[in-house]
Amino acid sequence: MDVVAATLYCVATPIGNLGDLTVRATQVLEQVHTVYAEDTRVTQHLLTHLGLQKPLVSLHDFNETQRIQSVLDALASGHSLALVSDAGTPLISDPGYKLVRAVAQAGFNLVPIPGASAVITALSVAGLPTDRFSFEGFLPAKASARIKALEALKSDARTLVFYESCHRIEETLTALATVFGVEREVVIGREMTKAYETFYRGTLGALAQGVGLDDNLKRGELVVIVAGNSDEDTEHAALAADTVLKVLLDEGLPVKQATSIAARLTGQAKNELYRLALSLSRSD
Repeated sequence: MDVVAATLYCVATPIGNLGDLTVRATQVLEQVHTVYAEDTRVTQHLLTHLGLQKPLVSLHDFNETQRIQSVLDALASGHSLALVSDAGTPLISDPGYKLVRAVAQAGFNLVPIPGASAVITALSVAGLPTDRFSFEGFLPAKASARIKALEALKSDARTLVFYESCHRIEETLTALATVFGVEREVVIGREMTKAYETFYRGTLGALAQGVGLDDNLKRGELVVIVAGNSDEDTEHAALAADTVLKVLLDEGLPVKQATSIAARLTGQAKNELYRLALSLSRSD
């Protein structure tokens, strides 16, 4: 294929195995004037693999807004450009939304070059329903915000897909088990398409306990796929108040805040939970 002038190509790149780069993506990268990349070092490795030398410009969360005008100027000059993320399809939990929106509003061409996506790759082998699913990206880093986000999803019947880092997987699985119930089914894809690709299957309760025993689960990039809520899950989702409070207090939340969150999760009276929280905090 021949690239078109004054066009921004959103190019999907491999999520691990370089052999997954499409022929069309290769042709675009060969012909565009400049490649805008989330991390130029990562993209340079890909270009070197292809035997290409291209102008590389960083475009990430911290400079995206500042890059927009230079991209528009380049397009106005007739240049064809490529936007790539570190791995997978651009804009999926990666930078680029502001740029793509600005390019569209300015009236320039936008062309997607499809390819690998960690979300779809994991779903294809999860063995969980895929007729309806919700991609939730990364959960909040703070315990209280994470619990609140999961609380809003616990009754969702759709399959839920999350990204997570190896450094937070233990806390995330504990939070998922706390809010969704220990019996909810989960599949975790680790290092997909790479040499140490592994899939973990089981319940949230089992994997939340097992993560502490398997150091490999704390390495690499992870996609967490959780079964949607069903009628059978409702009973399991109502965990004991002391379990909820222990998780919140262990995350360092003040007693009052932990009590408030636990009351929303369990439906129990705040005054009873407050006394229980005080008792748990003193026992520590």
